[in-house]
Amino acid sequence: MLKQRVITALVLLAILLPALFYPSPVPFALVALLLIAAGGWEWARLNAYGPLSALGAGFACVLLCGMSWDLGLLDRPLPLPWRLAGAAWVLVGAWLLRGGVAGWPRIPQLVRLSVGVLALWLAWLAVAQARFIGIEFLLSVLLLVWVADIGAYFAGKGFGGRFSKGKLAPAISPGKSWEGVWGGMVGVLLLCGVWLALDTTGQSLYARLAAQHGLAFTLLAMIFLAALSVVGDLVESLIKRSAGVKDSSGLLPGHGGVLDRVDALLPVLPLSMMLISV
Repeated sequence: MLKQRVITALVLLAILLPALFYPSPVPFALVALLLIAAGGWEWARLNAYGPLSALGAGFACVLLCGMSWDLGLLDRPLPLPWRLAGAAWVLVGAWLLRGGVAGWPRIPQLVRLSVGVLALWLAWLAVAQARFIGIEFLLSVLLLVWVADIGAYFAGKGFGGRFSKGKLAPAISPGKSWEGVWGGMVGVLLLCGVWLALDTTGQSLYARLAAQHGLAFTLLAMIFLAALSVVGDLVESLIKRSAGVKDSSGLLPGHGGVLDRVDALLPVLPLSMMLISV
């Protein structure tokens, strides 16, 4: 398993890094489009759709993203869509987690599919726009999610259950603790502080928020984004548990599926775009 994880990670890096650092943002947008299409295929399968329907869901993601690209939306301010996406992730995410695993199958199948395709499309639009803004901006958003995940893992391992009486969401993801959530938030705040202290370009998410709204707003925004990364993770866990599977697919040997790797990014990417458009 470890060998598979390492080989898959190296292959992904060999594809993603050249695309990310290429002078034009087009190659990265295309790679991201391929991943989003795979995510659409996985989403349909998780919701009990057959092979052809799952391929159709992937194609629908490609079609929406391609239309957005053709309409010139990648380098155009989109404050209203980002605010709607932010409100949807907060309200719908909370509603889904409140309903739990049993509540997911009660939602009509077509609605579940449509919501997933829409969320994937918005995530692609956000990550493509972020790359058009600049590599540093995109990296600052990606690192926020990665640091939140790493901080949550180590805080959960070291302090899980020591300060809180119950698990975060035992029926959805039994291994997650409140200490992990707090550890992820602390990690994100430290990342933000270090980046701001060393930043010389002012192009990162943190620097843009600090310049627009001040340090207090920026730190609150970091806590908010860290919390929503947890929501994205839990929502995907809820759907997998409802489907009775461990991974969203086996597309990434040793790592599961695409959705397993991007679940926390799905809300954070559009919400980051929302915050800089406020």
